Amino acid sequence: MVTVSDLTKTYVVGQTAVPALRGVSLAIDSGEFVAVMGSSGSGKSTLMNLLGCLDAPSSGTYHLAGQDVLRLSSNKLAAVRNTSIGFVFQQFNLLARATALENVELPMVYAGLRRRERRRRAREALAQVGLSEREHHRPSQLSGGQQQRVAIARALVNQPLLLLADEPTGALDSVTSEEIMAALVRLNEGGLTVVVVTHDPEVARYARRVIHFKDGRVVSDDLNQAMRAAA
Repeated sequence: MVTVSDLTKTYVVGQTAVPALRGVSLAIDSGEFVAVMGSSGSGKSTLMNLLGCLDAPSSGTYHLAGQDVLRLSSNKLAAVRNTSIGFVFQQFNLLARATALENVELPMVYAGLRRRERRRRAREALAQVGLSEREHHRPSQLSGGQQQRVAIARALVNQPLLLLADEPTGALDSVTSEEIMAALVRLNEGGLTVVVVTHDPEVARYARRVIHFKDGRVVSDDLNQAMRAAA
């Protein structure tokens, strides 16, 4: 599903070059659930931005489902972000004046789907995350966990190949965090490839594979300890 080779990213701050990634190579197979861990400044969020086509590397290669992403035009990259990749962030990024249903519909508006099809797929996505009865509620009428589930439904609605979640439980309490991670596990068990970026070991334990970053490099890449014990 994902293959990156010798990926680097250097930011220029004033006259200073700040390396964020230093020659990262890794592969993620279709259907995997991977946690990317590391402290602040380790490079994990930079990797997510590159995998999500939100930024471009300084050098290296990136293939998504066999497609050389770095050779795509800006319009084609936008299409990849909209249809092939789903995003879930720590802050839910929902439109305050829109209902849950309207928020979930938004990516399909950009994709040019007709209203009837948008409504049908949005309702299916909300049902997947257990929010069918909340479709007409606005974000202010929903709990934090419910808002994040709306965000997950929005990420799923265009049937992406890859779901990227950046600290998806960072704004939630522990009980709600467990509910969100359980929802991601169910989606992965249904065949969706999931990559979670986190600093929290409690979040990483839900993944089958854990990749640790430090100083812009991969320092370990292994089967989750809990999964190994169960194997």
